[in-house]
Amino acid sequence: MLTVRGGSSLRSLGGRDIAVDLGTANTLVYVRGRGIVLDEPSVVAMDVAKGIPLAVGHEAKRMAGRTPDHIQVVRPLKDGVIADFDVCEKMLRYFIDQISGSRWSKPRMVICVPSGITGVEQRAVQEAAEYAGARKPAFIIEEPMAAAIGAGLPIQSPHGSMIVDIGGGTTEVAVISLGGMVASQSTRVGGDLLDDAITQYVKKEYSVALGESTAEEVKVALGSAWPLQDEMYAEIRGRDLVTGLPKTVTVSSVEMREALEEGVSSIIDAVKSTLDQTPPELAADIMDEGIMMAGGGALLRGLDQRLANETGMPIRIAVDPLYAVARGSGQALEEFEVLRGVLFSSGNQY
Repeated sequence: MLTVRGGSSLRSLGGRDIAVDLGTANTLVYVRGRGIVLDEPSVVAMDVAKGIPLAVGHEAKRMAGRTPDHIQVVRPLKDGVIADFDVCEKMLRYFIDQISGSRWSKPRMVICVPSGITGVEQRAVQEAAEYAGARKPAFIIEEPMAAAIGAGLPIQSPHGSMIVDIGGGTTEVAVISLGGMVASQSTRVGGDLLDDAITQYVKKEYSVALGESTAEEVKVALGSAWPLQDEMYAEIRGRDLVTGLPKTVTVSSVEMREALEEGVSSIIDAVKSTLDQTPPELAADIMDEGIMMAGGGALLRGLDQRLANETGMPIRIAVDPLYAVARGSGQALEEFEVLRGVLFSSGNQY
């Protein structure tokens, strides 16, 4: 199943430049002149024997934990970088083919990467994009820069802006001024690690094993980083590790806050560390304007209050934070000549 935003025919988009937010949890594609046209989980269901993809995106994600031995559900990205090159290339090719409608179309592509990746990891992303059908060279934009553009921060101004982008695999923190990152930190803590923390907590406290999708649902339903006015409860189902039988347990938002504490603390530590590296003049700007939050992690209840309490600074959440990176990378396409200074190609700034 292909999730189309806007309802227009994808077949009319052939040959257009595209920007890809290649996320650990979700891949979003922005087409120049049209906006975001695709939003799919970064998941591929592979036929192990034949080595071919059977499903990609939402359809593949629905298969997770339900497949026979000959089908393997793979997430080709881990911690914001490519963990399985071949599967990632197949996933990208599928998305490009769906959008362009032709294997002969070679769009110019801007693709997002975490700010902390190595040169080897960056090249792997570019090669995957080029093998999947992008025109050479594929351009790279760092995620905090894309998130800042998508959130509407004045990145070209000498005024300091701070962005905290919490994705599925990484949290990107950066202070931006005059079109560059003055201070930044990338920590491999994100939504996936928070899901895993819930899984481990329930396993330890209740001896119940949860599936990945269940842990994510619990995080969305009960997760918080700050005490709630009305604490919540929910029943969750898993497998009893003692008897091996299905079991239902009731957990509270207080417990889930305890489970998420270590991950939330790591995110806050990354913000504090970046502020510590920030020149005093820019720190004063941030104190005036506040810290902007983006990414799916920005939606965790009370995280903005917790961050405000820990840093003493005003906190803002981007409009539609899940799409900030995709919007920003798309704007880099729309205003290519103006924003070309924030793009990289073949490992060098373009």
